[in-house]
Amino acid sequence: MSDFKTGSPDTLAFLRKRRSHPAITMSEPGPDDDEVRDLLTIAARVPDHGKLAPWRFILFRPDDGQKIGAWLAQRYGELNGPLDDDQKNKELTRFTRAPLIIGVVSQAAEHPKIPVWEQQLSAGAVCMNLVTAAAAAGYASQWLTEWYTFDERAAAYLGARPGERFAGFIQIGTATQPPVERPRPDLDDLISNWTETD
Repeated sequence: MSDFKTGSPDTLAFLRKRRSHPAITMSEPGPDDDEVRDLLTIAARVPDHGKLAPWRFILFRPDDGQKIGAWLAQRYGELNGPLDDDQKNKELTRFTRAPLIIGVVSQAAEHPKIPVWEQQLSAGAVCMNLVTAAAAAGYASQWLTEWYTFDERAAAYLGARPGERFAGFIQIGTATQPPVERPRPDLDDLISNWTETD
């Protein structure tokens, strides 16, 4: 009987240590066009009930970052009042910190067989695959949402169509410092065995 079990200790070791890098610590270079296409090909290899591909990608380059930042600063002021210098600088630089930002757009919609929740989970899986693929390719990566994900006008400005929403903005670049480990949950607090209840 053939044994089809395969595995990679190196891959498991990588996954045990994978960490996000804050976008503010990233620098050039980012992935080139061929690498981006490869990363997106990997990102799209996720569970997708019904083969709907209920997600798409928008690429944001640093050349567009200043224009986007100016718009976001204005919109943030409309929503929250006058910005102090720190907040204004934060908004102005949101799309200039990493050499490449990839917006993952969820296109989840009502379907006769596939629940919207499953489609949204698929978009989340795309984000995680993309973060992991970028890290495996040697780049720093971070999955962010931020306020503009949830503001309809801002999301539309960034490319979301009616009925769509951003699942995340994946920041990709070169690390300038080692990532800092953070506390992880205690698995004993998260694991239980099923028991029948009335």
